[in-house]
Amino acid sequence: MRIGIVSPYSWDVPGGVQFHIRDLAEHLIALGHEVSVLAPADDDTPLPPYVTSSGRAVPVPYNGSVARLNFGFLSAARVRRWLHEGAFDVIHVHEPSSPSLGLLTCWAAQGPIVATFHTSNPRSRAMIAAYPILQAALEKISARIAVSEYARRTLVEHLGGDAVVIPNGVDVRFFADAEPKTEWQGGGSAGEERGQTIGFIGRIDEPRKGLPVLMKALPKILAERPATRLLVAGRGDEADAVEDLPKEMRERVEFLGMVSDEDKARLLRSVDLYVAPNTGGESFGIILVEAMSAGAPVLASDLDAFRQVLDGGAAGELFPNEDPDALAASALRLLGDPERRAQLRELGSRHVRRFDWSVVAADILAVYETVTAGAASVAADERVGLRARFGFARD
Repeated sequence: MRIGIVSPYSWDVPGGVQFHIRDLAEHLIALGHEVSVLAPADDDTPLPPYVTSSGRAVPVPYNGSVARLNFGFLSAARVRRWLHEGAFDVIHVHEPSSPSLGLLTCWAAQGPIVATFHTSNPRSRAMIAAYPILQAALEKISARIAVSEYARRTLVEHLGGDAVVIPNGVDVRFFADAEPKTEWQGGGSAGEERGQTIGFIGRIDEPRKGLPVLMKALPKILAERPATRLLVAGRGDEADAVEDLPKEMRERVEFLGMVSDEDKARLLRSVDLYVAPNTGGESFGIILVEAMSAGAPVLASDLDAFRQVLDGGAAGELFPNEDPDALAASALRLLGDPERRAQLRELGSRHVRRFDWSVVAADILAVYETVTAGAASVAADERVGLRARFGFARD
């Protein structure tokens, strides 16, 4: 099958959606399918052979974060050229409700189109206001996928219609087989004098990722377990992150900066506890799946999406959102209970199998097969162009 996948966000600044698209593309290629990904990217960005650049992206505030999107007449022309050259059996666009390549592709293409919705935002006024513009694109979508029940709910409430829920995928073996890194490991149950390590992965300067909540909890954790270290991997201002932490405690926080996929897996294999203190805007929680795959006990805020990923709290523990005291109490209890941590490792490792790409990709392929059965291949829709979508002259 010839498959075209469209990324709404820039390949230059990796995030959950881009990782999902990358891993899906590589899994499908390994199965023998021909896959091309269209994504925003700067001219000097190294790209895998299956990725085509649609040009440079610009930062746009979106869903409580800053997304790097690519939108406009030049982008639309590149979408059309990609469609002409691809001769795809099916197009898979991501986030077509954002002002991005996904929306442009829906406007520009005709034929089997699958769309995945990642966003969970039940109060999105922008999405409601944009519905008249989005309607023509949404009507061309043959099948809809939501990565969680909460992303599906956002779609239903704001845009109408429905979607099948297929979660984000993870290469479980990649994380399970990673080698722990000695300098990132703590003493665990057999060597408490060496201290223990707590892990956090996420953008440091994005408040909804929750690092400030964890920093507020850290003094109480260190007061009882002073040898504990917090390992932080992610982009952002490190000095700002520890500004409110007592100076004598700042040395217990180690910033690793951006880490490779390999080091992310090694970090998750090394820590005694992984904490996800995210405060909102999450439709899934791929980092929780990665942590469970690596065998890390998980403590997460009780966001609806996190609760679902953690099987209602059976595969990981939850604390009340934005409550640093509750976070500290839960972390201390888990750090002091090696048997409970071992139990969480076992429960998480079993639960995470349903998110492996061998399962998730098969479900996505089933959707592709449904929409392509008896249908003509994808072609550029020459009836109307981008200018007409906004009420200008026809192209």
